[in-house]
Amino acid sequence: MKVLITGGAGFIGGHFANRLLQSNNVHIDLLDNFARAVHDPFLDALKAKPNVGVIERDLLLHGALDDLADDYTHIVHLAAIVGVVHVLKKPYDVLRSNEGMMFAALDLAHRQKNLERFVFASTSEIVAGTLLQYGIDIPTPETTPLCVPDPSDVRHTYLLSKLYGESLCHHSGLPFTCVRPHNVYGPRMGLVHVVPELAKKVLALPEGGELEVFSADHRRTFCYVDDAVEIMARLMTGGDDCQGVFNLGTQDPEVTIREMAQAVVDKIGKHVKLVDGPVMTGSPTRRCPDMGKTTAACGFTSQVSLAEGVGRTLDWYNEHVFKAGGPSAV
Repeated sequence: MKVLITGGAGFIGGHFANRLLQSNNVHIDLLDNFARAVHDPFLDALKAKPNVGVIERDLLLHGALDDLADDYTHIVHLAAIVGVVHVLKKPYDVLRSNEGMMFAALDLAHRQKNLERFVFASTSEIVAGTLLQYGIDIPTPETTPLCVPDPSDVRHTYLLSKLYGESLCHHSGLPFTCVRPHNVYGPRMGLVHVVPELAKKVLALPEGGELEVFSADHRRTFCYVDDAVEIMARLMTGGDDCQGVFNLGTQDPEVTIREMAQAVVDKIGKHVKLVDGPVMTGSPTRRCPDMGKTTAACGFTSQVSLAEGVGRTLDWYNEHVFKAGGPSAV
């Protein structure tokens, strides 16, 4: 098995590579432009393995992948411009860059001699247009009809880029799997995600201080990264039942953002008071994937509890970021 992972030095990419390395006879190339990813000890440990290569390359440059091999059995396309900040500040770049990178990855996939699977990381946001116009079932299945939201709204540019990406997969003629990640979290996920962001705020508060929790009553399910990459690995290497679109996440328990904040506070062990803050614009009140199709295809459900996952995540941040003053990673 020879695997290329675009965005391979990032959060999910790095953990996915570690999961694949549990198999015998696998070679992995991590391709990244390092615009956000960092050369940290986590990546250094991956690079040190004899069956891992790192290719620093910009997918948007003409001919950037022309010199790559044609014997990859699997291509996993994770590279994308993500994050609310980027979407709001440069929506045109989100559309242009995400589609440009997608075409580069697909063109490479098309010239492989024995490609077994092209894996594309879509988004749980893809149903946002349907939610706004008609509402959606909770838990939300992959069969939910997709409604195109107002294309003039900058918040929808990321969604639209991923919707187009899914359509490209369907019509590419390639064996493909699209995954829609739902609130995947864990070590090395950066500081703008809910778990490390809450932890950073708690650590900055004095004993007895007040922690403002935005969208406190909104409900989510959270999937620890080890569970997410196990599901991805099984879908990538599975049979015909793993062709198509699949939710990637945990179906239960649903927790409020307030409950997640309390779990972070409990792990840190500081006495602070939770105070409900404003509702974040555009945040859905609930987001929960129906994992029935995914479970049936790959035979696996999430194993890591919320308390355990938060604990593992914050232990890593405490060692590598908060106390060590290290890089924030991706």
